[in-house]
Amino acid sequence: MKTLRPAFTIIEILISVIIISVSIIYVLKLHSQNHEQIVYISERNKLSLQDSLFLTDDVVRYHRDRKEAYEVLEKHFKVKDLKSRELLKKNARDFFIPEPINILPDEGYGPTAIVDEIMLKDKHSSVYYHFKISNF
Repeated sequence: MKTLRPAFTIIEILISVIIISVSIIYVLKLHSQNHEQIVYISERNKLSLQDSLFLTDDVVRYHRDRKEAYEVLEKHFKVKDLKSRELLKKNARDFFIPEPINILPDEGYGPTAIVDEIMLKDKHSSVYYHFKISNF
């Protein structure tokens, strides 16, 4: 009668350890990539909220300027709190605003619009558009 062999050989143990370590490395690599993407997306969301401080109606005149949020908002709001004022002064963006784009209707019927492209440059650049309907 044949006897059964021992539970595992050393080769089987080494192969199983290699398979487990490769799968763990792959999972860690995926986790680090997802973490980087999550950090990037959350940073972009935070900066887009800060960008809204700069998007006033008169933003077009800041072409090729670097402005602090306090400079832009002081014409519209009176900020008495010193902490808030300092936070607004720390937040600055570079503006680049190309020539406005005129959108004309087909065959002369319909509204005419003027589109201003507003590029805010900082750690993560953003592009915004102002649409003005001039004729209906």
